[in-house]
Amino acid sequence: MDEHDWLTERFEEHRPRLRAVAYRMLGSVSEAEDAVQDAWLRVSRADATEVANLGGWLTTVVARVCLNVLRSRGRRREEPLDARLPEPVVSPETGADPEHAAVLADSVGLALLVVLETLTPAERLAFVLHDMFAVPFEEIAPLVERSPAAVRQLASRARRRVRGQSPVPDPDLARQRAVVDAFFAAARDGDLDALVAVLHPDVVLRSDAGTGSRHTVVLTGARTVAGQAVTFGRLHPFLRPALVNGAAGAVVVAQGRPLSVLGFTVTGGRIVAVDVLSDPERLRRLDLAAFGQLASARSCSSDAPRRQ
Repeated sequence: MDEHDWLTERFEEHRPRLRAVAYRMLGSVSEAEDAVQDAWLRVSRADATEVANLGGWLTTVVARVCLNVLRSRGRRREEPLDARLPEPVVSPETGADPEHAAVLADSVGLALLVVLETLTPAERLAFVLHDMFAVPFEEIAPLVERSPAAVRQLASRARRRVRGQSPVPDPDLARQRAVVDAFFAAARDGDLDALVAVLHPDVVLRSDAGTGSRHTVVLTGARTVAGQAVTFGRLHPFLRPALVNGAAGAVVVAQGRPLSVLGFTVTGGRIVAVDVLSDPERLRRLDLAAFGQLASARSCSSDAPRRQ
């Protein structure tokens, strides 16, 4: 086996971890894939024979690529930061994609990713690498051109924000689903009181329909969100249960075409966050083909003549 083949094999062994690092850094599966591929192009041109810790080295290469993406994204972003949602990882409830499971190891919920979006690129890098992947501050410091002590402070600031603003979802997925189902049932029935009962008093609804859309909004408070959620009632026939970043959620599908993804954060038996992605351009980047097939199968089934 020559050096290139050896490096290719080692890189593929580390790819799941590298994809996980990139997704936490960028909040986008498609951008994470691009970052890992970019890292491979850089690694394949380098001499890795003298690298003692290949996994650590590959992680820092991917992190550097992601840092450049974050800095570039910050310069060109037009939409308000609090209204932009990360790109969710969506799977049918029956049988999640193994690759998605690898990306979401340690349960990276949408609520956490939303908070990570508010960090500076350097803070996000320090927090993700150190707190999530145990990379020493001494190895992170050269990436952001800071001292290890300064990087420690970056991670500490990020950690305080994450702890203060990122609710931890209930671990019982069945309990999450029961709460989400109750939410949709109340919306279908137009029952405002029942909606308020399943919502945390400080619930946040974030709707990302794309830059400039009037549907791109952030709403807070149980009564306010419940009033908006009543309009979800008409979507009931088009809802398909889904796992959104490993938590109970739904995909809205009409005529075989996904229209939106709804993610929920359920804590203490109540919904603390609802995240709705309906930006057509961003939806096209998600792998939602299975939900279109489910919708078509359901439609065909309902239209089939009944046996006498």
